[in-house]
Amino acid sequence: MAKTPRLLPENPRLFRARVLRTDRTSPSMHRVTVTGDDLGEFRYLGFDHWFRLFVQRPDQDAFRMPDLDGKKWWPTFLAIPEDVRPHCANYTVAAFRPGTTSHPAEMDIDFVVHCGPDGAPEGRAAIWACDARPGDELAMLDQGCIFDCPEDTSEVVIAAEETGLPGVVGIAASLPRDTVGRIIQEVPTAADVRELDAPAGVQVTWIVRDRTDAHAFPGRAALAELQRHVPADDRGYAFVVGESTLATEGRRHLHRAGLPKSRITFSGFWKHEARESVPA
Repeated sequence: MAKTPRLLPENPRLFRARVLRTDRTSPSMHRVTVTGDDLGEFRYLGFDHWFRLFVQRPDQDAFRMPDLDGKKWWPTFLAIPEDVRPHCANYTVAAFRPGTTSHPAEMDIDFVVHCGPDGAPEGRAAIWACDARPGDELAMLDQGCIFDCPEDTSEVVIAAEETGLPGVVGIAASLPRDTVGRIIQEVPTAADVRELDAPAGVQVTWIVRDRTDAHAFPGRAALAELQRHVPADDRGYAFVVGESTLATEGRRHLHRAGLPKSRITFSGFWKHEARESVPA
């Protein structure tokens, strides 16, 4: 994920947690709810608050997680022997419920489930999520937000496919209620559509891939819709995330249409051709 230094936690902290329950919330999304004493100190910022997720790999007999605090954690992580090093991926907080004196804090994490020809989930994180059981351990390194809307923004334009949906849900709910603009959200099936808590002035366009071209790669339809959008002026702000082509071509279109590059946040989480996450 792209990141803006001032939006990062000053001292990123590692939070340890365990699985509380799991649920397939839609055909393409599997939710894992986690809890733990550490989460009581998690400072949820709303919007697209994200983190580095560490989980046990299928070939490992146990979850081993050393302490990895601070901004220079990556070399330390790579120094962990590969046979015991956990899998690391970027994920967004789908929902957060602060703890009380009688109930510990809970966090929802939504995993997009892409399946291969045999119908089995693909990708280490999705496989872990679909197989997760109560009590399974995990860890999260807080990374803050990347959504960075200037105060003088005239309109907000957001475009994403399913991998960006958890962030879009959080952003829609966190936007000031007088915000105007547009959200373009692509999902694989009609059953993946959900209600967004967006301001009244923000138009939400859902694009269902299996209604247009079920064989098209994710993000193509959202990009086509975004390319039909013309920014109202040069004071807009755009947030384009998901598949790499959607992010890069979406940014190119918006800039050519008059939006300054400094007012476009874009991040390609993964590349369809490789069917793998872009390295952090």
